[in-house]
Amino acid sequence: MNALPDPQLRHVYRLDAELDAMVDLGDTPQGHRRIIPLTRGRAAGPYFDAELLPAGGADWQIVRASGSSVAEIRYTLETDGGAMVYVPSQRRTPRGPRGACRLAAGEDVDPSEYTFRTLVTIETADPELAWVNYGLFIAVGGRRPSGVSYDVYLVA
Repeated sequence: MNALPDPQLRHVYRLDAELDAMVDLGDTPQGHRRIIPLTRGRAAGPYFDAELLPAGGADWQIVRASGSSVAEIRYTLETDGGAMVYVPSQRRTPRGPRGACRLAAGEDVDPSEYTFRTLVTIETADPELAWVNYGLFIAVGGRRPSGVSYDVYLVA
């Protein structure tokens, strides 16, 4: 068999989002559940620029007793051209990040101490962006005291 090509990553956009106060639901049978609303922000990249809709997203997290966590992140963007873009994603973190306690205390934490990887889906009805409906995307994310940033990539 001939060698298969290595995958390439194409940067689609960076989302810088502000966060609202966490809603802590406490310990449930699934783990410690919390919701962190994404309140406002901007996505910018080579394919489109967009605003995060204020009521368009949150990070629904479950932190396990082991320190690992799972999250569903969903948000909605409106491009500068008026297209609506829905972005659901999933994150799994094998253990609590080193900088999590300092970040919770309001400190700025270097991205090397608090980053995560996310599997991303992008949906739209806009004909000019229809290609996103069929792409495979990943994101690298990082936190800061009042917000989060995601760099979203197309796996080509």
